Amino acid sequence: MDKLHFNRWCSFEGISMKRFILISIPYLWLLALFLVPFCIVFKISLSDIALSIPPYLPQLELSTGWTGIKKFLNDLDFENFKFLTTDKLYYKAYLSSLKIALIATFLTLLLGYPIAYAIARTSQEWRPTFVMLVILPFWTSFLIRVYAWIGILGQEGYLNQALMFTGITSEPLTILNTPVAVYIGVVYTYLPFMVLPIYAVLEKLDDSLLEAAEDLGCSHFTAFWLVTFPLSRGGVIAGCFLVFIPTLGEFVIPSLLGGSNTLMIGKVLWDEFFSNRDWPLASAVAIVLLLILIIPIVLFQRNEQKEREADR
Repeated sequence: MDKLHFNRWCSFEGISMKRFILISIPYLWLLALFLVPFCIVFKISLSDIALSIPPYLPQLELSTGWTGIKKFLNDLDFENFKFLTTDKLYYKAYLSSLKIALIATFLTLLLGYPIAYAIARTSQEWRPTFVMLVILPFWTSFLIRVYAWIGILGQEGYLNQALMFTGITSEPLTILNTPVAVYIGVVYTYLPFMVLPIYAVLEKLDDSLLEAAEDLGCSHFTAFWLVTFPLSRGGVIAGCFLVFIPTLGEFVIPSLLGGSNTLMIGKVLWDEFFSNRDWPLASAVAIVLLLILIIPIVLFQRNEQKEREADR
């Protein structure tokens, strides 16, 4: 191999190595932040509750060698997952969380899409201002914003005072500590996660497509449903996932606004971890919740892949 070919080979190998390092960084980050914690939680879910620190057994003792590893693996079991199928509390909590998450996501979409559409239709000079107003609530603490709704929705809160002052109601409405308060809190909290993805898609739409649809006899309403909404479907799906996934495991909002009458899996998970100190059972609840979240994401990715292949 002459010197010229050797230099080219070294240059190619250097580029390949840099590309490999650049591509591997996200996978290493995913491994550190998802796979390793998942394996730890899954191992705890196969353990048994015990009066020890940490409060579960078995513990892996590497000092005993291969014998200790075999004993550790033999002591792991799926009893906690079996228990979840026998207690109706967890079954009801999963269903209640799914119902609240689906309804809240739908309500957030109903409110978020018109906001995103209105921002996308404003002039270029005003769009950054409106986007900043959407993001503005993130400048304050999430907990403080949820606590503020207690003062708004309470029996003597600002909302009831305004309703009675205007004569709409003669007595205070019971809103706090009901599912309605949870829906209000979720929609308010996660509204930016719905607005921003939809706005990012709507902003890039070609207005000539709407003009062509109107030239063909479509009204503004028909052109919206035949052109604008289908082209913004990617933003809608992304926004729905960004709202649905955290809402399903939400703990703070149902605890502060929903009270004891609102059953959600996030509250059950908290009680198992910190009240009952049953880490293995709580880990099993978390694993099942994660599986519920992974299934729709995988289905969505497969659907997107099929659509891309069909477009080719």
